[in-house]
Amino acid sequence: MASRAELTVADDSATLAEVREAAEDCRRCPLWRNATQTVFGEGPDSAEVVFVGEQPGDQEDIAGKPFVGPAGRVFDAILEEAGIARQKTYVTNAVKHFKFEPRGKRRIHSKPNAGEIQACRWWLDKELDLIRPKLAVALGATAVQSLLGKALPVKKTRGETIERADGLAVFVTVHPSFLLRIRDEASKRAERARFLKDMKAVKALME
Repeated sequence: MASRAELTVADDSATLAEVREAAEDCRRCPLWRNATQTVFGEGPDSAEVVFVGEQPGDQEDIAGKPFVGPAGRVFDAILEEAGIARQKTYVTNAVKHFKFEPRGKRRIHSKPNAGEIQACRWWLDKELDLIRPKLAVALGATAVQSLLGKALPVKKTRGETIERADGLAVFVTVHPSFLLRIRDEASKRAERARFLKDMKAVKALME
């Protein structure tokens, strides 16, 4: 059942600011119970490209802003190298609440399930409807599933641009957190270079 907050932004006259405010009280799935707050998207409502991550991390959950943790810092650095100004893009997540498992004093990411992704897709659809970007970039498997409505292997589709039924072009790549999990330094450098190549391809598509 839609909440009162959701009903206020259900029509086409809603603004991005109104949708963001309504999302603060989202109860569409149980993830809100343990999260600190909703982490909504950030950026101009006229952005030509929307980057869609998977879910907020520990630092994003605390700050209430997307991509401000370690993966966000990698993302920012590579965007700059690729010549993409983050402040001109819109950055959001497929799932707006942090899903985690407590491990001692730490909170460890737990992958959102299909039901949670589907429940939160309502908000992502509102963001895309209002921004109307030329391009969406799916950062990781959860983002791919949310944007395309089905699970696709990122390894096989990475670097591809897939057009949705509504005409939105979706570029597929990994989530920058993938780079942080690589232990071998040579492999890490190679994957960073590959992600930079992906972002340069995004830059070319934006132009």
